[in-house]
Amino acid sequence: MTALRALLVRDLKIALRVGGGAMMGVLFFLTVVTLMPFAIGPDLALLRRIGPAILWIGALLASLLALDRLLAADHDDGSLDLLLMGRVPIELAVAVKGIAHWLATGVPLVIAAPILGLFLNLEPAGLGAVVLTLLAGTPALTFTGLIGAALATALRRGGLLLPVLVLPLTVPVLIFGVAASNAAIVGPVPFGTPFTILCALTLVSLVVGPVAAGATLRHGME
Repeated sequence: MTALRALLVRDLKIALRVGGGAMMGVLFFLTVVTLMPFAIGPDLALLRRIGPAILWIGALLASLLALDRLLAADHDDGSLDLLLMGRVPIELAVAVKGIAHWLATGVPLVIAAPILGLFLNLEPAGLGAVVLTLLAGTPALTFTGLIGAALATALRRGGLLLPVLVLPLTVPVLIFGVAASNAAIVGPVPFGTPFTILCALTLVSLVVGPVAAGATLRHGME
């Protein structure tokens, strides 16, 4: 547990010190949400109706920004080899790195969502629904991205490969995240139905993501 705690603190310090975590994601999130009203026009009713989708798409794209360096940086400086040879299972180490990534990138997006939602003319009930769904769904984006990050590191290829691998896997999270937000705003589907499925997707990703990423690294780095 001491080693895992040290790994968590180390990754958080690196993410915040380098500036590639919270600030970059929030700035990209702000850019996406700010540009959408200019593209759509001054129709406030339309912005309110599609606001949850805009926020979710912005959060999804922002969460992908730092994924390419999530494991590649450790591979470059040799830390990944030490994790593979250490006594701590690589699956647990990868899970801790995923938690650190979510704390550095996902939590700031959740905090920024209510402020950016005001740009889209969302009402307080809608803002609360979007924040709740992002809080429940962004861990799924991170832990699903772990699989793509591990594959990109094992194949020693980054760039466009990571979004191509990750984006199709995040489509169900996006669908049910937006559906739950819209259900709280306009209905007619109850909020609990898509939100429960979203939470289930997050729980599955918390288990499958580290296991798949660890297996990929173990076999790919041999």
